[in-house]
Amino acid sequence: MLLFLYTLLLFSLLHAKAGNIPCRMFGDPKYPLLFRDGDVNIGALFPIHSIEKLPSFEFTRKPQLLSCSSVNLRDFRLAQIMIFAIEEINRSESLLPNVSIGYKIYDTCSSRMSSMSATMGLMNGPEFVAGDICNGQSPIHAIIGETESSATVILSRTTGPFKIPVISHAASCECLSNRRDYPSFFRTIASDYHQGRALAYIVKHFGWTWVGAVNSDNDYGNNGMAIFLNTAQKEGICVEYSVKFYRTEAEKLKKVVDTIKKSTAKVIVAFISFLEMGLLIDQLSIQNITGLQMVGVEGWITSKSLITPKTFRVLGGSLGFAVRKIYIEGFADYVLNAFWDTAFPCSQSQGNDSQVKLNCSKYQDLLALKNYNEDVPEHRFSSNVYKAVYAVANSLHSLLKCKEPEGCEKDLIIQPQQVVEALKKVNFTVKMGDRVWFDSTGATIAQYEVVNWQQDSGGSIQFKPVGYYDASLTPDQHFVVNTENIIWAGGNLKKPRSVCSESCPPGTRKAVQKGRPVCCYDCIPCAEGEISNETDSINCKQCPGEYWSNAEKNSCVLKAVEFLSFTEVMGVVLVFFSLFGVGLTALVAILFYRKKDTPIVKANNSELSFLLLFSLTLCFLCSLTFIGRPTEWSCMLRHTAFGITFVLCISCVLGKTIVVLMAFKATLPGSNVMKWFGPTQQRLSVFAFTLVQVLICVLWLTISPPFPYKNMKYYKEKIILECSLGSAIGFWAVMGYISLLAVLCFILAFLARTLPDNFNEAKFITFSMLIFCAVWLTFIPAYVSSPGKFTVAVEIFSILSSSFGLLFCIFAPKCYIILLKPEQNTKQHVIGKAPSISLALKPY
Repeated sequence: MLLFLYTLLLFSLLHAKAGNIPCRMFGDPKYPLLFRDGDVNIGALFPIHSIEKLPSFEFTRKPQLLSCSSVNLRDFRLAQIMIFAIEEINRSESLLPNVSIGYKIYDTCSSRMSSMSATMGLMNGPEFVAGDICNGQSPIHAIIGETESSATVILSRTTGPFKIPVISHAASCECLSNRRDYPSFFRTIASDYHQGRALAYIVKHFGWTWVGAVNSDNDYGNNGMAIFLNTAQKEGICVEYSVKFYRTEAEKLKKVVDTIKKSTAKVIVAFISFLEMGLLIDQLSIQNITGLQMVGVEGWITSKSLITPKTFRVLGGSLGFAVRKIYIEGFADYVLNAFWDTAFPCSQSQGNDSQVKLNCSKYQDLLALKNYNEDVPEHRFSSNVYKAVYAVANSLHSLLKCKEPEGCEKDLIIQPQQVVEALKKVNFTVKMGDRVWFDSTGATIAQYEVVNWQQDSGGSIQFKPVGYYDASLTPDQHFVVNTENIIWAGGNLKKPRSVCSESCPPGTRKAVQKGRPVCCYDCIPCAEGEISNETDSINCKQCPGEYWSNAEKNSCVLKAVEFLSFTEVMGVVLVFFSLFGVGLTALVAILFYRKKDTPIVKANNSELSFLLLFSLTLCFLCSLTFIGRPTEWSCMLRHTAFGITFVLCISCVLGKTIVVLMAFKATLPGSNVMKWFGPTQQRLSVFAFTLVQVLICVLWLTISPPFPYKNMKYYKEKIILECSLGSAIGFWAVMGYISLLAVLCFILAFLARTLPDNFNEAKFITFSMLIFCAVWLTFIPAYVSSPGKFTVAVEIFSILSSSFGLLFCIFAPKCYIILLKPEQNTKQHVIGKAPSISLALKPY
């Protein structure tokens, strides 16, 4: 306990001793470029000059102060608008009525070294009177600046521990949105989180999928480009190259220009600071690299100082996002008159010359701008500085408890931390009509104009608004571009194309090229049966079952339905032979009917012959049922008609064969076999054989009949409309029964072929059955292997072949005798040398 008290006492003594130490400044003081004392003071850092001259660092004498040259007109105007806003507030009777605002504006010369020196000057003050005690009070209540994000990062990190609020008008890096690292940072410009995304949206809007990317190698460029690249990847945009450089890196700049020169992308997204953009454009102009569509950011897109006759060949038609242009009433006149009369240091003697040590010679380059204000309307960041000054003024107004008409409590001591908290709560409207407030990251809402570099009829360059981006609106409304008002790179009215590969038309799909970005692809035609009906399709879609792709592969059409038709050549040929067979059979029947009383007709069992001719006619006709579009009835009819007619036909032939055998047996001594196979028995046998087939067919049709079937397995591109067998067992039972009768008939006819007869019909039946069996044995493998309508054609061909075989083999010899050898159509000639078989010739 004693140790704790001793330690506490020691720290108290040290603190008291330190509090009495006089403040001393080491080195020469840093003086502001523009200043005025007030009751409260606002500091500012602007790169009013762009070139810094370093002193000699020989370490033999004390280094001289840094010197700057080359006026940066844009930031000089920002210093003027700050002074304009402060003087406006000081004249106001409603805002800080009895409190004057002073300012200290430092020139950072676009240099990190000068920026750091200026920051120290703002925080410490230029000098101290001997004996002054360090009171820990900041000489300023807020700092406005810097213009660049990297410099603002340095400024915010330096002032952060002292909780001095920093309000930037142009530092848009998303990195500054981190409230943990930058708790006292605010800005009157939106974060580049929005601008980086908006760049990707505008590139996608115009259909550019192949772009180049260049950025400044600083916080502003690196963070902004990272946001763009991330969003571009999500939006399907490919970046051919992404390169960066800093203003002091001449070699890197040369490599960037070489990369642009060799690339194929016609669009360049330039997330570049104002100074780097000037260097890049100079190099592109020198190497005559033109015709590229530049898409830029607020850092350079509205900078008139970039425009020269040479650079416009490169930048003409540029498109990009700019801070909204807001007209500030009275400012244009102020920069011509009041500023030079009241605020410019050399206008009159003011302040302590020994302290300030003004040397008016260093302002000579600024005096050259005294009568120039043509650039004022295009200085879009001016309104951001104006808003920043008013934000500080409104926060001080609340902290000083200002009231009308009493005024403000001027004796209150305001700490910078209090200003930070007050800035978080500000919510007011400036005279231009804009509402000012800060979100949770210290930034304002993202609102940009889309501007286009155009040359008017008079030859002057204009930044013409062609659209807007407003993050406060709904997602479908926050980005609008009017393409018709845009003049593109090179003065073209036609939008440039920038793609790695041309769009794949409908009917093709994209195939990514190996080792290249996804935007580089080949267009592969869709496979058969697949389509793509949109441009740049990634995959082809399979057509539904009954559909197939058309020739262009861009739509599904109904598959062609294939069946054996009456109108096609093969169908016509088969119909012809079928009808030819019917006609031929009819002629034979007519011939036999007219010659029914002749011996050769009587000797061949005329009743079975006519029945056979009738069944052959049905066989020829049943082949017609196989032709045409299959229906439920035609499928059942064709197989049953085929099975029954052929069994009827074979039954007749079998009957004729048995008659021949029985007739021979009847001639043997003591044989009475013919009484068992007379005409009645022949009719019954034919009926019985046929009835069995009818029963098989009835069972087939009852249990599982044939039906129309769309066969889509054999051909992918067409449908085979065929008759499914229903029950394969039923079909093969029908075929098997026909085959059984045919084999039985063949065997019996073969056994009877050598019977002693001058005109033995068994020989012809044997030959006809040989043809019949050969045809149907050949039919089985042909039927199984034939595709589509050829299966039906094989079946018809087998029916016609076997029918013609029976017709010719059995009836052709008889017709030959009847027509050409009538002298042989006698009983004696038919009997010949075998009178013993005369019973067989008895007509039935």
